[in-house]
Amino acid sequence: MAQKTKIINGLAFQADGSFAANTVYLSHNRILSECEYNALAAEECTFDACGAYVIPGLTDIHFHGCMGADCCDGTQEAFRTIAEYQLRHGITSITPATMTMPEETLLAICQTAKDFDCENGADFCGLYMEGPFISTAKKGAQNEHYIRTADSAMLGRLQHISGNKIRTVVVAPETEGALDFIKKNAGETNISLAHTVADYDTAKEALSCGASQLTHLYNAMPPFSHRAPGPIGAAADHETCMVELICDGVHIHPSAVRTTFKIFGDDRIILISDSMRATGMKNGTYDLGGQTVHVNGNLAVLEDGTLAGSVTNLMDCVRTAVKEMKIPLASVIKCAATNPVRAIGLSDDYGTLEPGKYANIVLLDQNLEIRQIWHRGRAIAP
Repeated sequence: MAQKTKIINGLAFQADGSFAANTVYLSHNRILSECEYNALAAEECTFDACGAYVIPGLTDIHFHGCMGADCCDGTQEAFRTIAEYQLRHGITSITPATMTMPEETLLAICQTAKDFDCENGADFCGLYMEGPFISTAKKGAQNEHYIRTADSAMLGRLQHISGNKIRTVVVAPETEGALDFIKKNAGETNISLAHTVADYDTAKEALSCGASQLTHLYNAMPPFSHRAPGPIGAAADHETCMVELICDGVHIHPSAVRTTFKIFGDDRIILISDSMRATGMKNGTYDLGGQTVHVNGNLAVLEDGTLAGSVTNLMDCVRTAVKEMKIPLASVIKCAATNPVRAIGLSDDYGTLEPGKYANIVLLDQNLEIRQIWHRGRAIAP
């Protein structure tokens, strides 16, 4: 007989971004309404979540790797390592990110991504394409040798071989052909402005052309100032533009994070980890996009000292945002679970505990440590 489960006595995350003392019902791989649950003839299991927060599984739409594996390795084994690590940490759906690489390398990654699935790992929801359509002046940890102008034909080739798995593409809007690229492709994929020296007017035009997001806000872009607000000011003025934040305690000062929440609100912020292959590993020397990265604690830098992504998973970013940066938990969960899937068009299946969504659920204790995970309705020990 099929089984149905109800999670009782917990503080459940609500669709409006708050917490309430509600029961959550699930069966097979979906969340059910109470009526659907009661009408289902199945063996019942009750889980007492007393004292715990019941939240939707997190979605990291922008990270590169973990546990020694990187998206750019382009292998089933690497993808599996990534997906399994993420699930163990309450990140139940992912779109790992490529780097600025040659087209043949990106094609191989896309080929692997096309049919990839991992029963014991986070749901693989596609790819995040960070580069190669960026500015050399703000390349960050990207490899300058492979930077190129925005190319719709190239994106089309990558999308075709991936089975349309590319969910987000980053573009520097001031580069040659970028605005035309945005106009042509914004209806098919999420376009994010990144690694850019664009001024306010250029960024504003790019958003008007269909771009809808800023990649790792504040990093690899001009700073906001009172006479030159740049892409940050343009995003703030564009009411539907979403912005990514890395809350690892390294990339952005806690005061800047709090200010960002005041400017954009928790409807428009996406928490990301931007983590690299050293995440979950010891201090040492690692690779990111073909470049050497030195890791010490939660700091990852290139040879010249440039920040090279993070070594913090998204659940740890959630804890940092709440405990150290003093952002309310409900807002943080909204930004780490609900907003990411809205940005990539997957809100029908992910992001809240509403009936009909996948039963990807995480229980956090009062210290925000994981008590229990359900992945598509299957209970997983933390």
